[in-house]
Amino acid sequence: MSALQIKKGSSKHSAYNLRPNFSDMQERHTLAVLVENEPGVLARVIGLFSGRGYNIESLTVAEVDHEGHLSRITIVTTGTPQVIEQIKAQLGRIVPVHDVHDLTVEGQSVERELALVKVSGSGDKRVEALRLADIFRANVVDSTLESFVFQITGTPDKVDAFADIMRPLGLIEIARTGVAAVSRGS
Repeated sequence: MSALQIKKGSSKHSAYNLRPNFSDMQERHTLAVLVENEPGVLARVIGLFSGRGYNIESLTVAEVDHEGHLSRITIVTTGTPQVIEQIKAQLGRIVPVHDVHDLTVEGQSVERELALVKVSGSGDKRVEALRLADIFRANVVDSTLESFVFQITGTPDKVDAFADIMRPLGLIEIARTGVAAVSRGS
């Protein structure tokens, strides 16, 4: 204790309060990044993540303006609020990046993912897989005597739930597109 009987860090107004008030809570954010459609841009964006040890849960890239040569990169990542802010700031500094939007913060958005799920089975398992696919609104896009390939579209949680339910019925393989997202409203 000091001569004034005040413990260090005991007051928000204390000059001795050196404890950072950063959050340790991990948050999931969806970032939409508008970039020049030129060679090496994706590598630079991904290099930013790998160079700093940030994780990418989902990544989708597609050209959105052919005449303007612009592509949209949708990235789903997790981190503390400070890490997310750092990612957005660093993305904005890359030269071919035109715009960075945090769809999680900017308001409501729509997220969808497409998956192809291959399930093998015969007899009752085959019938059960078809019944469950109907409940999840998954479509059969290929069928053989030994397997089905289902196409399912929805939120990542819905795709995960469908894969989990198909696992005991003979899930062989799953291919996912990654999250495509757009903000709601104007």
